[in-house]
Amino acid sequence: MAPREAGSAGLTVAVTGPTGEIGQAVVTALERSREVGRVLGMARRPFDPATRGWKKVAYRRGDVLDREAVAELVKGADVVVHLAFIIMGGPEESRTVNLDGSRNVFEAAVSAGVKRLVYASSVAAYGFHRDNPQPLTEEVPARGSADHYYSAQKAEVEALLREVLDGSSTEAYIFRPCIVGGPDAPLLINSLPYTQVSERLPRSVRGLLDGVPMLKPVLPDPGVPFQLVHHDDVAGAMRAAVLGRGTPGVYNLAGAGQLTISELAHELGWYSVPVPELAVDAVAEIVGRLGFLPAEAQWVSAFREPMIMATTKARRELRWRPRHNALQTLRETITATRLDPFIH
Repeated sequence: MAPREAGSAGLTVAVTGPTGEIGQAVVTALERSREVGRVLGMARRPFDPATRGWKKVAYRRGDVLDREAVAELVKGADVVVHLAFIIMGGPEESRTVNLDGSRNVFEAAVSAGVKRLVYASSVAAYGFHRDNPQPLTEEVPARGSADHYYSAQKAEVEALLREVLDGSSTEAYIFRPCIVGGPDAPLLINSLPYTQVSERLPRSVRGLLDGVPMLKPVLPDPGVPFQLVHHDDVAGAMRAAVLGRGTPGVYNLAGAGQLTISELAHELGWYSVPVPELAVDAVAEIVGRLGFLPAEAQWVSAFREPMIMATTKARRELRWRPRHNALQTLRETITATRLDPFIH
């Protein structure tokens, strides 16, 4: 069934993962857009749109692994926004949802004749490679990193999207945000890899982190800078894509400024300790060989190399103007997670 032409009633937008950290901000942005008439949302957990004050949203429970549910969601939609993705999970579970689920969404969108498909990829799609240029532009290939399954899967899904859309009339906007923060994005703080992993590492590896009084949590700082982007700013870019602004293609998203682990620790009121590059490499290498460690462990490798992106294209093509810099985003994220008894 081909989507209806957008008229005075506005666009109909189907969103997978509307209840996630990015999803809630995206749907709120669509709610406020006069050019959007309806939002059709689907996720696995129960959710009442009224709790967020959403009035345009028709929500249903469903799984992107259910092809029929996905086809029903996108039927009659002008635009599809695909946000459903597992970040922290086992490699097998995440691959099933992230690859198979994404294929279902992409194929359903093409079959329904959707005009535009907006997909949330990640800076991780570039891969944590020492030979990546700095800053990263959208022309740099998305190679992923084989030893970091989230990175590898993000790159694979981008390739899958190009494959499925090849020869179709559906246009794609692919966004590669850096680490996302904000009041509705506690994952940044709640899943800090070093704090999650340190208690599970062998004693010989923990020795790299010894020598600092453990009165407060300690974050090892390899000195590698990183970027943050506020979920509301990501939502603003995605809303522009939903409305068809700019040119379809890949867009980097990052707020102004850069941070280090030491600055993150300072804002949390924690300690930080400088860690030599060789120590980070050693920990990452050991983590890669230990299958019993949690998903958070693989993010150690994310701090081996800088992943600084240029955002000129989004600013030029989409007229994107992020309202929050990296430090503001971090502070808002920390403030929202203060209810966690570990963060005080």
